[in-house]
Amino acid sequence: LLKIDADRELPYVTFGDSDDARPGDWVVAIGNPFGLGGTATTGIISARGRDIQSGPYDDYLQIDAPINRGNSGGPLFDLSGRVIGVNTAIYSPNGGNVGIGFAVPAAQAKSVIEQLLANGYVERGWLGVQIQTLTDALAESLQLPRASGALVASVAPDSPAARAGVEVGDVILSFNGHEVDAMKDLPRLGADVAPGENVEVRVWRQGEPRTLKVSLARSPDVTADASDIVTDKAEGARLGLALAPVNEDLRRRFEVPADIDGALVVEVEPGGPAARQGLRPGDVIVQAGGKRVSKPADVAGVVRDSHDAERNRVLLLVNRQGDQRFVTVQPG
Repeated sequence: LLKIDADRELPYVTFGDSDDARPGDWVVAIGNPFGLGGTATTGIISARGRDIQSGPYDDYLQIDAPINRGNSGGPLFDLSGRVIGVNTAIYSPNGGNVGIGFAVPAAQAKSVIEQLLANGYVERGWLGVQIQTLTDALAESLQLPRASGALVASVAPDSPAARAGVEVGDVILSFNGHEVDAMKDLPRLGADVAPGENVEVRVWRQGEPRTLKVSLARSPDVTADASDIVTDKAEGARLGLALAPVNEDLRRRFEVPADIDGALVVEVEPGGPAARQGLRPGDVIVQAGGKRVSKPADVAGVVRDSHDAERNRVLLLVNRQGDQRFVTVQPG
């Protein structure tokens, strides 16, 4: 969000209603690909509600209007000249456009801008539950008519959910008047509610629906200091990650078990080497190259050593909410 002092009226564009945008609608993407200057490309909205594993609030518009490196931050227009999105990322196996791009919907961008303008920071409502996808088998065992909603796997102590009486095994069916069709809907719905607001949460418990009243708290997603975060966006071998030490705020935000330490993944570059192997924010790298990891710099050191030794892959041991697995990542 920028403030510009000018001695004359400046031209501007207006936001449109991204909630009305539908797959098949024509769009125009504006950007600065490869530093060439203002460039316009056209295409259609390919899909809505895309999750590209960049964070818990993913709700991207997928577009096929050609965009490339340098388009991020450019406006996405509908045919009436209104901005319905902000170009953000592409998916590409080779770094160039293959017709799969993503834009933040205008409704989400407007909310962030308004909070930045009013407060200088963004506050998101926090419920305090860990949720999982509801499968057909789980729905049948819980006597649910269909597999829709978010299954509560754990409830954070002294959280808004705990105080409202949400229990492990509840299925959250609706939140603040909006249906929760899939697990990924709930974090976005919670983020749209200001801390301190009271909302109704409808849950399925022991074969019947119940309605609970919850007063949301401030989301604990203010994480590490910027100086603590290590990225590998410099030249040379890179995994496409941003890593941070596991502090108490981050542990609570990403629900990292108390006995797990290492380098916490706080950001994953869409389409990058780590993303292609399924790494996502909240994962903790506990070993790299067979060596124990205690801080982000340990991972960076192993990647550099691998690059210098001309080894093509780095072996990582990753902990995801208590479950561990080995992955091999080929630095880009």
